[in-house]
Amino acid sequence: MYPLRDDIYSNDVPEEPTRAGFGRGLLAAGEENEAVVALCADLTESTQMHLFKEKFPERFVEIGVAEQNLVTVASGMARAGKIPFTSSYAAFSPGRNWEQIRTTATLNNQPVKIVGSHAGVSVGPDGATHQMLEDIALMRVLPNMVVVAPGDSVEAEKATRAIAKNGQPSYLRLAREKTPIFSTEDAPFELGKAYVLKEGTDVSLLGTGTLSYQLLLAAKYLEQRGINAEVVHVPTIKPLDEETILASARKTGRVVTAEEAQMAGGFGGVVTEFLSATLPMPIKRIGMADRFGESGAPNELLDYFGLTGEKMAEEIFRFTEEMPRYHQN
Repeated sequence: MYPLRDDIYSNDVPEEPTRAGFGRGLLAAGEENEAVVALCADLTESTQMHLFKEKFPERFVEIGVAEQNLVTVASGMARAGKIPFTSSYAAFSPGRNWEQIRTTATLNNQPVKIVGSHAGVSVGPDGATHQMLEDIALMRVLPNMVVVAPGDSVEAEKATRAIAKNGQPSYLRLAREKTPIFSTEDAPFELGKAYVLKEGTDVSLLGTGTLSYQLLLAAKYLEQRGINAEVVHVPTIKPLDEETILASARKTGRVVTAEEAQMAGGFGGVVTEFLSATLPMPIKRIGMADRFGESGAPNELLDYFGLTGEKMAEEIFRFTEEMPRYHQN
């Protein structure tokens, strides 16, 4: 069983932004391999790249507010044998420079690491312009691209170190605000793997990024209403761990996906595409339903858009009441 923290359901569960884990992971990756370099678009401290900059100033490049150039320079450095990490807000990278990512990084299969920070509505008061919700859809359609959305800061550190070694173009999706830490230092992380956080029989709750913690809370609420939910954390959206997802779906006969992003083309789309071709069954997607975000406090916005454990539990309960389980035979 996946090793969860003992205090994840208490009011004292520690919280930290996933971007903080990236900062530590990048520093560690730089210490492990001198080919690792870092490039930023004038947001060094916001994206937590300053730790690397302070330790390895000769391996850090401040590109400035020029996201297209950010990725193009990084692709050239990758072609020269470096392992470049680029960072900005996700609204700008990949939001502003997707064509350069496509043409210079993925088309040439160069190991450029795109780090999109401040993704999702939990960016908060910056509002819709900065609340990147379309990035999962944008990045997963690119051939050769690996897409990772870590669940907490501990996993973000592990994911950063992992993509530094994978030799592929990779996208790392990070949040701005503090979120609960549910994993431990001993918890496994491997690119392309999903993890069962809680076993169940009535419905499979598949989450990615920080919403996996909210699904753990939703499962607790559902228990009180007689629903035994299985929670599966899917930090690697591409490549998808089809074996783990299929095993869970086959066991429960109903699937719910959750993401802090657009449902159209996002994580829910990935799962729906896979299951519709492999084991068709009832699927409910939870996320942003074809709309932009709004300005507000992060927790207020998550509640407003129905992305908290309590709000999702209500949606999931109605789904299980209305939708029978699929039995393959």
